[in-house]
Amino acid sequence: MSKKLDAITSRSEDFAQWYTDVCKKSELVDYSSVRGCMIFRPYGYAIWELIQKQLDQRFKATGHENVYMPMFIPESLLQKEADHVEGFAPEVAWVTHGGHEKLEERLLVRPTSEVLFCEHYSNIIQSHRDLPKLYNQWCSVVRWEKTTRPFLRSMEFLWQEGHTAHATAEEAQEETLRMLDTYVEFCKNVLAIPMVFGQKTEKEKFAGAKATYTIESLMPDGKALQSGTTHNFGDGFAKAFDIQYTDKENKLQYVHQTSWGVTTRLIGAVIMVHSDDNGLVVPPRIAPNQVVIIPVAQHKEGVLDKANELLEKLSKNIRVKLDQSDKSPGWKFSEHEMKGVPIRLEIGPKDIENNQCVLARRDTGEKIIVSLDNVESEIERLLDEIHHNLYEKADKYLGEKTYIATTMEEFSKILEETPGFIKAMWCEDEKCELEIKEKTGATSRCMPFAQEKIADKCIVCGKDATKMVYWGKAY
Repeated sequence: MSKKLDAITSRSEDFAQWYTDVCKKSELVDYSSVRGCMIFRPYGYAIWELIQKQLDQRFKATGHENVYMPMFIPESLLQKEADHVEGFAPEVAWVTHGGHEKLEERLLVRPTSEVLFCEHYSNIIQSHRDLPKLYNQWCSVVRWEKTTRPFLRSMEFLWQEGHTAHATAEEAQEETLRMLDTYVEFCKNVLAIPMVFGQKTEKEKFAGAKATYTIESLMPDGKALQSGTTHNFGDGFAKAFDIQYTDKENKLQYVHQTSWGVTTRLIGAVIMVHSDDNGLVVPPRIAPNQVVIIPVAQHKEGVLDKANELLEKLSKNIRVKLDQSDKSPGWKFSEHEMKGVPIRLEIGPKDIENNQCVLARRDTGEKIIVSLDNVESEIERLLDEIHHNLYEKADKYLGEKTYIATTMEEFSKILEETPGFIKAMWCEDEKCELEIKEKTGATSRCMPFAQEKIADKCIVCGKDATKMVYWGKAY
């Protein structure tokens, strides 16, 4: 048991190594022979499936339909939107040969699918009656990253990308903000992670977008993690790809488009925000196993029978696993603690005699004795309690690690000594934004919708400030 726990580097000793240890030891991923590409092990993929399922329910509830686009994009198609080309060129993986023959036109492996959706929309949208088009796809994309880390940044990753087309600019903006709200709500109510959210600066917005909005989470090492984005494309892509429709007055108009997505990076956020030196901590609503039943002295008569009876009873409404392997109970405790199972249920001969069991919480380590008569309702109550405890703990940390700076000296000192989010005023000049990055390594994370006037002047140049911005170092 101790050998397994000792395999995790302490979070305070080496945060990066701790993160890698948790990913590996909790059996979420393994490395493949292709640099920067990871293998999702069953436990890691099960978490993604639960994220996918609950997000997909939200998308469909707001009228979206799932589609699937090709993996390959002809080079000529990408070239139609200049800003888009420039933004993705450094990350593109190219296909130059089919078998032994050189292709007449290079194909890129999709880094994102805007141009594919645009081509499709130009073929199927003719009338105002065809709008809106509310499409989403679940797929993988490839981006040729220089530095990779499981879940946070990999050459190939899984994600969803929504792509919608609307008759008016107002409808497109409404969709962009609705999906941002969907992500914020999902992260709070499913992942137990609070988000700072708002609009990206012109410099940080998506290539080809009119405006980009973001959700940003704060990691225990004080770095920000961009956890999802929504983009209002306006009619820029529509003009490049000639996506027009006839309105009610029979006049030709260009559509207005949006795009939005989250990735398996969300799993990385969950790991970093909630886990500890004993391994993974999984929020109950995405836990593949919400409860693990550990029979104590399972060789004794009646213990396994009672454990299986509990398994059958609980599995109607709860994701539950019975571990009846021949490992010692102590080893099992350690193993499932490592994998972050929210609740461990212990049942042994004395418990059966007293019509009770022991429930151990992964988040606090607390143990409680409950009657077998109401064990199901107690577990459901505890699962909700664990979720709220994880969220409140993360929200408290976010509040404690969000600072205000009114001078560059204050700004730099915070980043060096107590890194986190820094709220500071900005004049909206890109030169000042670049200067902050060059001097401190921090970037603008977002301009929140709820603006505060914490000072009159820009933190860099001293001119009149127009925006309060969240800044920070980021993954």
